[in-house]
Amino acid sequence: MTLVDILKWSASVSGVIAAFMVSLDMGRRVTGWGFALFVFSSLCWIAGAMMASDEALWSQNLFLFGINLFGVYRYLIRKKSVHG
Repeated sequence: MTLVDILKWSASVSGVIAAFMVSLDMGRRVTGWGFALFVFSSLCWIAGAMMASDEALWSQNLFLFGINLFGVYRYLIRKKSVHG
């Protein structure tokens, strides 16, 4: 198994677990850690796709990385608003 394969499988498995965590809707902490796992998944996809010269995949995950960072901020860092 090559490094690219390891990165892609790590990205795939962590992405599935992260999606499950977010879909459970078990509160801010679980959702936030799901987004943190999505950050890891995006980084693995970006690295693996760059090594495999798959521009479409790494560029997509570059945007997803930013969205996932926002999710981490929103659910793990930012204080919950009193109004919702």
